[in-house]
Amino acid sequence: MSKPDILIPSPLRDMIIDGLEPHFTLHKLYEAEDAEAFLKEREAIIRGIAVSFFHVDQPFIDRFPNLEIVSNFGVGYDKVDARHCGTRGIIVTNTPDVLTEEVADTAIGLMIMTIRELSAAERWLRDGNWEKKGAYRLTPGTLRGRTLGIFGLGRIGKAIATRAEAFGMSVHYHGRSKQAGVDYTYHSSLVSLAEAVDTLMIVAPGGPETEHMVGERVLEALGPDGVLINIGRGSVVNETVLIEALKKGTIMAAGLDVFEHEPHVPQALQDLPNAVLLPHVGSASVATRDAMGQLVVDNLKNWFSVGKPVTPVAETPFPRM
Repeated sequence: MSKPDILIPSPLRDMIIDGLEPHFTLHKLYEAEDAEAFLKEREAIIRGIAVSFFHVDQPFIDRFPNLEIVSNFGVGYDKVDARHCGTRGIIVTNTPDVLTEEVADTAIGLMIMTIRELSAAERWLRDGNWEKKGAYRLTPGTLRGRTLGIFGLGRIGKAIATRAEAFGMSVHYHGRSKQAGVDYTYHSSLVSLAEAVDTLMIVAPGGPETEHMVGERVLEALGPDGVLINIGRGSVVNETVLIEALKKGTIMAAGLDVFEHEPHVPQALQDLPNAVLLPHVGSASVATRDAMGQLVVDNLKNWFSVGKPVTPVAETPFPRM
C-alpha cells in the first residue's frame, strides 16, 4: 500500500522529518529549484501538509483537491486559513498544551527583565561600567504593588496568571467574554483593562480580529508607569505607535518576544533603552520544541491511521479528543 503524500512547504525540525518519513511520502517544497513546477506536479496527490511559519492561504489550499489535513507547528495558526479549510472539510491542527508552561515562564522572565532593567544592567557590567563608573542606576520600576492585565486568558494566560499571583500581583483580564469559574476581574474592553492595570500582558492570537488592537488609546490608558509585555503575536501591537509611546514616555517600558514583521525588528525599536527585545524564544527549548514537533507527527499519523486528529482547532470540523 502506498504511503499518503505530505507536502512540507518550509523546513521543519529534523525530529519531525524523522518521525514522518517511515509513514508518509514527503514532498519538500523548500528544496525545489522551481517551486511552481514542483507544486503543479503534485497538486492532485497531496493529502496532508506539515507546516511552520508558512502562509497556507485560500489560493494555496485550493491548489490541492485531495487535501485532508494541515498539521501546524505552533499553538498559533494565524498563517493558516483555518476557516477556509473548515468550509472544505479540511482538518487543521496545532500544538497546544505542550508549550504552555515554557511560554508562561518566558513571559514572567521577560516581565521582570523589563521592569527591573536586567538586560541593561548586564550590559552595564559587561561594558566595564560597574568598575569604571560605579553601580547601575536604581530602577524606577519595581514588581512590588503592580497589577497585571492579561489580554487572552487561555491556557497560557492562566499559567501566567498563576505565576503572577505568586509574585503578589493582582490579575485582571480581557477576552471575548467573561469566563465561568474565573475569579480574576474581567473587563469588557481592552482600553478598560489598560486603565485598570499598570502591566499589560498580550497573550492574544494574531489575525484580522486582533490586528493593532494595542494602539494609541490602549497605551495612553496604560499610562506613564505602564509596562507592555507581548508574547502573543506581533500583529496585535501597532509597532509605530508603540515606538512613539516609548520615546515620549507615554508608557514606561515594553518587553517584546514577537514582532509585526519578524524576523525584522525596526531599528527605531532596537535603539530604545526602555525596550527589551527577544527573538521569539517563548517556547524555544529543545524539550518543548520536540514535544511540539511530536504533536505535528502524531496529528498526521492519527488522521491517516484512525481518522482522528489529536489537536484539531476550533474552526475545522472535528471535536477535540
